[in-house]
Amino acid sequence: MNVEHYREYCLSKSQVTEHFPFDEVTLVFKVAGKIFTICGLERVPFQINLKCDPERAIELRETYDGLIIPGYHMNKKHWNTIFPEQLPPDLVIDLIDHSYDLIVKSLPKKIRDTF
Repeated sequence: MNVEHYREYCLSKSQVTEHFPFDEVTLVFKVAGKIFTICGLERVPFQINLKCDPERAIELRETYDGLIIPGYHMNKKHWNTIFPEQLPPDLVIDLIDHSYDLIVKSLPKKIRDTF
């Protein structure tokens, strides 16, 4: 998955917005105002940060050693940095969906019911 496909996929999800809150090269996607993925547009190779269940995060890091690592500049327990161009596309989609779902599940029921 390249950066254009990543952006299109994230924006296709319900109630997702894109932002540049930190600088002009750090793309952030939010759902209901909460971050679920971050991408440094100038990072080579292309990489993204995704929220992840802590147990699954450890398992993924062990399985995809070097391609899924603890979240760069993030809480390492809850975030992974992945290299999507080097991972199976279906896995990347699954991990984006997982991050999105974790955030949606954390929202108040009143907001979740609008999805």
